Amino acid sequence: MQHTLSILLQNEAGALVRVAGLFAARGHNIDTLTVAATTDPAVSRLTLTVRGDDATLTQILQQTRKLVDVLQVEHPAQA
Repeated sequence: MQHTLSILLQNEAGALVRVAGLFAARGHNIDTLTVAATTDPAVSRLTLTVRGDDATLTQILQQTRKLVDVLQVEHPAQA
């Protein structure tokens, strides 16, 4: 099943690498990835899609929320 995640993260050098590295370290592929500025220049929005079952999604959400640069993680289909 494909899932779309919306992540707000601090607009700092290396923040995107840390998020992508988390996925790679756990063996999850990122299908699509888009990063854009928000109205706050200190914050960027990362939108990505991943494939996996509910257990995989839960693990991804929990681990992503633990990253220092991540301010918020949303899974719109969950909301």
